[in-house]
Amino acid sequence: MGLELKNPIIVGANNMVTNPDGLKRMEDAGASAVVYKSLFEEQIQMKNLEDYERTTEYEDRHAEMITLFPDPKPDSSYQDEHLLNLRKAKESVSIPVFGSLNARHSETWVEYAKKIEEAGVDGIELNFYTVPEKFNNDENHLEEKQTEILKLVKNSVKIPVAVKLSSFYSNPLQIIAMLDNSGANGFVLFNRLFQPDIDTDTEQIKFPYNLSNGEDHRLPLRFAGLLHGHTKGSMCANTGIFSGNDVVKMILAGADCVQVVSTLYLNQIETISTMLTDIEKWMDNRGYKSLSEFKGKLSRKNSEDKNTYHRAQYLDFILSTSEILKKYKVIN
Repeated sequence: MGLELKNPIIVGANNMVTNPDGLKRMEDAGASAVVYKSLFEEQIQMKNLEDYERTTEYEDRHAEMITLFPDPKPDSSYQDEHLLNLRKAKESVSIPVFGSLNARHSETWVEYAKKIEEAGVDGIELNFYTVPEKFNNDENHLEEKQTEILKLVKNSVKIPVAVKLSSFYSNPLQIIAMLDNSGANGFVLFNRLFQPDIDTDTEQIKFPYNLSNGEDHRLPLRFAGLLHGHTKGSMCANTGIFSGNDVVKMILAGADCVQVVSTLYLNQIETISTMLTDIEKWMDNRGYKSLSEFKGKLSRKNSEDKNTYHRAQYLDFILSTSEILKKYKVIN
């Protein structure tokens, strides 16, 4: 995004960053930057609706009570509190702090982006995603709309703007190219979306909070490898990154940096320090002095084996049946 970071590990948006002590621990552990918890337009709207219903609940019980309350103005308490805490977070640490935004309408994307910029952050992360839910959705229209939102935000703020995407696009490479040409300063791959589950005892749908696991990093690794050398914006890998070795993989594939969250919940914030030490040991053992010396070494652009990023099915020359059976102890 045009900012020089002291290392490639960024703390992704999560609830821990709202705790001043947790934020300080992240900086002390060596995090190069922090993405603050996202501001959600839907949450603001829900809060406004709750306040409206509360203040108008008894208005029509009796005729003389109709004007008991004035027409409510939109309540900005949630929004103001979020922005105040964002400003405090920025002022409490010396590392870069990024704002994160989830909005729905073009006007509010711009409105909230401006307010986040006013909080003094170093950049903004726009959360773009699409979940297939209609059979007749026009994917091209959606991508054009998101591209237009990026342009509007870029024209409204002076700080760098990154886009965090999901993998639910018919062609993620195409939308990234469109956003890249429209001025995105960086891309975060990929947004981890909550998926529904079903409780068979109550026969109810539920939304469990699931952390990522060590296998989840393979999808962003593939796209980091595909995109290296083909975008002007920087590339940040996200999801399933738990160790220094995982970070090294992403840099080898072509990412500029990574975001971590789940490993902080599972292994404590101080695991950042361990990850950085492991990266340094790996680099020392191979004689690397900087990340640039091996960044993208195994990307599609630089790899000798181009099939790596083209194949998506099991083939005998990729993974033999005997290896699978031995791994899962089906045979000795």
